[in-house]
Amino acid sequence: MDRAEIVEANFRARVAARDFPAGSKPNGTLSKTEAVALFRAQVLCRALDLESRAMQKAGQGFYTIGSSGHEGMAAVARALRPTDPAFLHYRDGAFQIARAGQVPGQSPAWDMAFSFACSVEDPISGGRHKVLGSKALNIPPQTSTIASHLPKAVGAAYSIGLSKRHPPEHVQYPNDALVMCSFGDASANHSTAQGAFNTAGWTSYQSVPLPLLFLCEDNGIGISVKTPDGWIANAFSGRPGLKYFHADGLDIYETHRVAAEAATYVRERRKPAFLHLRTVRLYGHAGADVPTTYLSKEEVERDEADDPLLHSVRLLVDAGALTGDDALAIYDETRARVTRVAAEAVKRPRLQSARDVMESLVPPVRVCAPTNGPSDEDRKAAFGGDLKPQNDPQPMSRLINWALTDLMLEHPEIALMGEDVGRKGGVYGVTQKLIQRFGPDRVIDTLLDEQSILGLAIGMAQNGFIPIPEIQFLAYLHNAEDQLRGEAATLPFFSKGQFTNPMVVRIAGLGYQKGFGGHFHNDNSVAVLRDIPGLILACPSNGADAARMLRECVRLAREEQRLVVFLEPIALYPARDLAPGDGGWMHRYPRPDERVAFGEVGVHGAGKDLAIVSFANGYHLSRQAQPTLEAEGVATRVIDLRWLNPLPEEALLEATADAKQILVVDETRATGGVSEALITLFAEAGRPATRLAAEDSFIATGPAYGATMPSVESILTAARKALG
Repeated sequence: MDRAEIVEANFRARVAARDFPAGSKPNGTLSKTEAVALFRAQVLCRALDLESRAMQKAGQGFYTIGSSGHEGMAAVARALRPTDPAFLHYRDGAFQIARAGQVPGQSPAWDMAFSFACSVEDPISGGRHKVLGSKALNIPPQTSTIASHLPKAVGAAYSIGLSKRHPPEHVQYPNDALVMCSFGDASANHSTAQGAFNTAGWTSYQSVPLPLLFLCEDNGIGISVKTPDGWIANAFSGRPGLKYFHADGLDIYETHRVAAEAATYVRERRKPAFLHLRTVRLYGHAGADVPTTYLSKEEVERDEADDPLLHSVRLLVDAGALTGDDALAIYDETRARVTRVAAEAVKRPRLQSARDVMESLVPPVRVCAPTNGPSDEDRKAAFGGDLKPQNDPQPMSRLINWALTDLMLEHPEIALMGEDVGRKGGVYGVTQKLIQRFGPDRVIDTLLDEQSILGLAIGMAQNGFIPIPEIQFLAYLHNAEDQLRGEAATLPFFSKGQFTNPMVVRIAGLGYQKGFGGHFHNDNSVAVLRDIPGLILACPSNGADAARMLRECVRLAREEQRLVVFLEPIALYPARDLAPGDGGWMHRYPRPDERVAFGEVGVHGAGKDLAIVSFANGYHLSRQAQPTLEAEGVATRVIDLRWLNPLPEEALLEATADAKQILVVDETRATGGVSEALITLFAEAGRPATRLAAEDSFIATGPAYGATMPSVESILTAARKALG
């Protein structure tokens, strides 16, 4: 027999013999009916674990990571409200089952069996993943195994207090809700988790409302690496701003009582708490993992002897809620029912085509109340002395600032957050005066942690806000890129669009800053952003486009629920000229109703000899090279991509249709840069195209700041070579 069969045989034998593990007497507020309901949820969770293993062995199930040993989470669910959003650990099947018992019309056995079978009838992911989650139960699906969902739990908790003061149109959580976020003891060590704990404590220390319950399910091991005895208690029991609670997760009465105490503390004080729950892990980590390969037989059997179901039967017998025979009857009936359900679930249709799989990459369009733009009175009050200069040409940084102002006037659900965005107004002054115009609730100076900034935005977005987080420099994104890939982008995919986190992430980036910062402040790598399915990457080259495109990005987030990154070229923030002294790269502020449509490219010139395709600094340089080429008799047009992901392929092919030769000028690296996709596009369309891309190198400080990237001279050389 494998360990699962041994655990089941032990349960039957020990209940029949009334041979229960030692433990405390029932002590709590659970009624007999409630306690039996929790036991039924625990048994259903166990039965589903066993059936999922059987399905996998039969080739009808495709991934198994069970909840056995963690069934005490059923009592936590009973201590919370179904309206409390729950970001769950992957071993929390019992929590979802118990919460389903609090909401009419739920069928958790069928839901989970469909998930195990990867059936399209799985109500949360549509067969895309074996994942816990339910829209009706306020449980967003989590696919993380390293606690990367903790930062967004902090953001969701923050949003509850903010929504009370500034309710967004599509608010999801009631004002008295709390956020529960669970994870394992091993995951608590991850830098992402540590950042979330620190952010929660940092926020609480300043008396900012943050109704958040962290719940650590401590089974003493992470895959095969043991957690030292006492580590979690010692690490968290004295943490500033974080109230510590502890319960034995093998005792449903104690777990319910302590979880209720923790929930009351969080709900009434609006402060975060940490509930440390003792659990055991049965069967090994996942799938066919054999725990005796890294644990002694004695250690494995010790945990098996502490089976939570045995403890629950003991407690219920002591409470007079049921007999041992009743418990076995419930167990047998549940096992038989789940087997019948699974036999049907494996017959249901599964995803077949790429189109089916990708259907949920793009969220559904959301119906939003119409807006008429900011009124003249509101604009006058907000802009003050900045209204008159809007009639004069201005650099990009100022036009972005004004666009943000108009957008925040028009859409009260917009909030900005990031390092130094408030009082300082950003490293480059792009967000100056915004905190004076809209206050610290909507222009949030965060602590210096990119994971926490993006987590704050993701969590707020799930509660109806339209966050605009700022990452100071493109290179800093790499500290936190999984928050976009593993959390933000995957949420609609794994929930069939039922859960979304629309936002516009502003990032200052790319190269060409003269003599400042080296590779950390000049980074020309966008591969990680272009590699995320469903993410929109916008990149303006001039101030007027920046304002118009930013408005379109907010529309995409607000109405189409999209994840958008707005990449702002730092070197062009202050740019004034096209030719020396001409002021040709400054623009008047576009009217608030003007936008550049998603997928629309910019075209300057109509020459048919050469079409130069570029973006951002490369477009600026190409425009500088254009007069020289024209003087040499080369009829040239320069095309501004604007949208780097997905590429505006149809518009590009139309804009280059009659060009004899195409030159791609790409300031990102030759390997993994934008030009690879552009050259592929033109080659597949049968268009003659060559490219000039940056070297596969980091960027230097000092006089060589631009040496590895395209220049006017190298563009001219590449154009002449392409034309023969």
